[in-house]
Amino acid sequence: MSAEMKYEGLTEKAELIMAVRDYNNEKRRTWERGIDLIVSPAKSDDKILMRVITKSGAVGIGEVREMSEFLERNDYDKGLLFGERFTAAAREEMSQEDIEAVSEEIMPYLEPQRLCFTIRDYVDDLCKARCGRVPEKESDCKGCSKEHYSCKIRLISDNAAFHFERGWTQFLQKDLMRLLAIAKSISKQPLESSKG
Repeated sequence: MSAEMKYEGLTEKAELIMAVRDYNNEKRRTWERGIDLIVSPAKSDDKILMRVITKSGAVGIGEVREMSEFLERNDYDKGLLFGERFTAAAREEMSQEDIEAVSEEIMPYLEPQRLCFTIRDYVDDLCKARCGRVPEKESDCKGCSKEHYSCKIRLISDNAAFHFERGWTQFLQKDLMRLLAIAKSISKQPLESSKG
């Protein structure tokens, strides 16, 4: 897998976490080793740094300490560090500094119910954007007829319902990532949800 594809996967995870936790994207800053996203919860004044390291290889203890100092110096309430992978020392330092780690292998726990509610919100917003309204009942939606789907939003929505019934959290995350990609293609505004 190329470094750019790994980096895209990490930014997709950042978008997913932002959507599920209802973080508003306040600012985005690109620097030589990555991207900083300054976000805040919709119902709070907390300031959170989501740092995506785009360089290949393991994130080490030096980068964790640098982030910890940056968080303290700039009065952040919380930090999430995204990297391809982390050294054992970096993981230990992050647990001591209360910085969440996100990598190809590590993902914070996201409750299936919260994922499902977020998916429903995005489906509703995308239905409004595409068709002008949210269907009240299944038969109101013209995106599916005789088990043939003509609408990706409806297909993802139905898949998500099935995945939720089975308790398949990873599939719910992928369903939400697909909806986020559709929302991004409609809005052309990266890392922002269509929710108000």
